[in-house]
Amino acid sequence: MSNHCASCGKADANLKACTACMMVKYCGVECQRAHRSAHKKACKKRAAELFDVKLFSQPQQREECPICMVTLPCDETKLTYNSCCGKIICDGCCFCLTRNQCPFCNTASPRTHEEVVERLSKKIEKYNDPEAMDYLGRCYLMGEGSPVDRSKAFELFQRAGELGSASAHFSLGNSYEKGEGTEIDMKKAIHHYQIAAMMGDAGARHNLGSAELINRNYQRAMKHFVISAKCGLKISLDIVKLGFADGHVTKEEFEKTLRGYQASCDETKSEQRDRAAEIRARKREYTCSNSYR
Repeated sequence: MSNHCASCGKADANLKACTACMMVKYCGVECQRAHRSAHKKACKKRAAELFDVKLFSQPQQREECPICMVTLPCDETKLTYNSCCGKIICDGCCFCLTRNQCPFCNTASPRTHEEVVERLSKKIEKYNDPEAMDYLGRCYLMGEGSPVDRSKAFELFQRAGELGSASAHFSLGNSYEKGEGTEIDMKKAIHHYQIAAMMGDAGARHNLGSAELINRNYQRAMKHFVISAKCGLKISLDIVKLGFADGHVTKEEFEKTLRGYQASCDETKSEQRDRAAEIRARKREYTCSNSYR
């Protein structure tokens, strides 16, 4: 980058770079405004390129279960948020260690959804906990422990997102996409999915891929699906397989994705989690065998 002002040509070591593209420097705001019309197109293109580099980077390693210290899976159905201590614990520890109390802090498990809502509300009031806000928002959204209130849920997602919760940004993306508590706005939905994806949320990454797929941007879509598949998301891997069959994914990239997916599964595997999966399967089998068809 030159040490000359892109507008007036003055040489100065204290020039300030354009924060959007980082390609040119200016003496100050006046020179930047004067050069805006000439620089706007190149600036916008370079800014988009820089954003894509950040957007399509593989996320950092996920958090570990605070009890077994094994990496947490990206599948939220295999995780439990404990309203008592605010810890996210894998189903292996929840199913196999204790039954009627939190396996982390030993607090008695809530008996009703209403008790969960009460605990989450107290945690928000006392600690301003963004994850508690997100989970309470889901309770309002689903009507669990409280009447359905999508507007209240949306407000909680917004507060949690401002405090840096990736899951809240995912919830905001869903709200804007489906029009829950707000008007449908896909542009804003994509914005929040992007924030969540860059923070490591595989579900948000998958939804970005789906949005690109709808718009027939196949290469960008597959980039998203490859990343979420490498995080361990099976549904994304299945779409990458279809992309490979249709010629949108190279053989080399497909093989790397398969290896990445398997590595992620191995990283989150444990004997306790396998036992929990067996218990869950038996419960599903019992429910099906005792239901009306």
